[in-house]
Amino acid sequence: MKTLAIRLEDEQHARLSILAKLSGVSLTDTIRDAIESRIATLASDPEIAAKAEALTAEIDREAAEQRDAIATLFGTSKRTTPRGRQTKE
Repeated sequence: MKTLAIRLEDEQHARLSILAKLSGVSLTDTIRDAIESRIATLASDPEIAAKAEALTAEIDREAAEQRDAIATLFGTSKRTTPRGRQTKE
C-alpha cells in the first residue's frame, strides 16, 4: 500500500469530513471510495481509452527500438518490427 499526501482547501476538508461522519465511514475510506469512483469513470471514457491505445503503441515502438539497439550491440540476428514481433534478417 502506498501513502499519498494531498492538499485540500479548508472548505473541501470540512465538507468531506462531515460527509464521512454522517455516512459512518472513515475519512480515509471516503477518500478511497471517491478515488475508486473517479478511476471507474475515467477507465470507461472512450477518449481516455483512445489515449491509452496510442500510448501502448508508442511504448511498443520504443521497446522495439531498444530491442533493435541491443541486437545491434550484441550481434544477434533477430530484429523486431514496430509491433514487437521478431523477424530474421
